Amino acid sequence: MGASFFNPAEAAAVRGFARIAKGSEAAMDESAILDEFRASEALLEGHFLLSSGRHSEHYLQCARVLMDPKRAARLAEALAGKLAGEIRQRIEAVVSPAMGGVIIGHEMGRALGVPAMFVERPTGTFELRRGFALAPGAKVLMVEDVVTTGLSSREAIKAIEAAGGEVIAAAALVDRSNGSVDLGVPFTPLIAIDFPTYDAAELPPHLAGTQAVKPGSRAAA
Repeated sequence: MGASFFNPAEAAAVRGFARIAKGSEAAMDESAILDEFRASEALLEGHFLLSSGRHSEHYLQCARVLMDPKRAARLAEALAGKLAGEIRQRIEAVVSPAMGGVIIGHEMGRALGVPAMFVERPTGTFELRRGFALAPGAKVLMVEDVVTTGLSSREAIKAIEAAGGEVIAAAALVDRSNGSVDLGVPFTPLIAIDFPTYDAAELPPHLAGTQAVKPGSRAAA
């Protein structure tokens, strides 16, 4: 059985029932957002060895903040509320890169009242699978959990365009790029978090005397 396209007209009709809270109802300030991360133990504090090889006193584990469906919905609604109105009204589908973007992408689809899909890379290159398909020219919002270098985001955008969609904007829960990322489309993060990182030879005294932990692993540096 071949893949079928979603109907943009149906998406537009559903959008009227979207749960986007507007104005102050959708707004979350930086303190409230960080509180959500702390409450879910997603904002870790200590001495961490990052995948880049650098050290940090903080680490964000977005999977934990999205474990609670109600919290995930609140964050998605706040993120949807930050999108420019002109962009928000044009969105016909949300597409996210697996795995990290799947949950927040689904919640953004719910908040915006449009279909949510994800791309994955079983052979190393992102593609739509599982019967997902985009109508030619469909206006797409690409959604990530965290953007750092923007590499996976750009790869996801390329896959969406190869599938016939037109990415009109990108969004993420967290921007860790220090404001340097360029995705080629308007980019809206819910929060920008720029924790200092250090080379192993330049650790501040309070970190130099402690053992670094690699997040998600029991191995220590």
